[in-house]
Amino acid sequence: MLEVEAIEAGYGPVRVLRGLGFSVGIGEILCLTGRNGAGKTTALRAVMGLLPLTAGQVRLGGTVVSGLPAHRVPRLGLGYVPQGRRLFGPMTVAENLEIGLQARGGRPPRGRQGALAHALARFPRLRERLGQRADTLSGGEQQMLAIARALCLEPRVLLLDEPTEGLQPSMIAAIRDVVKGLKDEGVAVVLVEQRIEAILSVADRVAFVEGGRVRETVAAAALGADPALLAARLGV
Repeated sequence: MLEVEAIEAGYGPVRVLRGLGFSVGIGEILCLTGRNGAGKTTALRAVMGLLPLTAGQVRLGGTVVSGLPAHRVPRLGLGYVPQGRRLFGPMTVAENLEIGLQARGGRPPRGRQGALAHALARFPRLRERLGQRADTLSGGEQQMLAIARALCLEPRVLLLDEPTEGLQPSMIAAIRDVVKGLKDEGVAVVLVEQRIEAILSVADRVAFVEGGRVRETVAAAALGADPALLAARLGV
């Protein structure tokens, strides 16, 4: 569903990604993990077109999306939940979700109301807070809103950057269940995560990012049988 082939990107003269590549299939959860500064967040930003590539290619469902303006990428079915959520704080929950609907462009497969209802069904708590300002929500509720906004796109592929960072266990469990539900619907998920328990509870495969490239990709089941390998890779 998503193929990232030997991409290179960075910030000004600083090259961060050095031939990074991975792929994720329909209904598969791929975890990108590695030490801080390895290039995980940069990889997601590059896939979304927020950073220009100096080499390599990104394909979504066989269609080349690298090189497209960033605002066109979500319209093809690629959703993104950035680290830090990036919500519009003074706007209400409903208004933030409307932004997700508008980003899809045209008509979502389920229609606008259907797409919104489907997103809210994942996070019923948000339905009770549609008129509330986003910056008055708890940290966990803000993360729910960030994910729900991306789900309004009805994405074929969803990129999640550290979605459980700083959240309490009940919120982490709720987000994990949503990710698993997306897998059951056939959505491909690329998850940036460093928490070992989170990786093993949802991922199908784990790609270790080091120095701006994927050094190794391993089945999560194999890591579950030998957690020491994961701990050694992450340096924890």
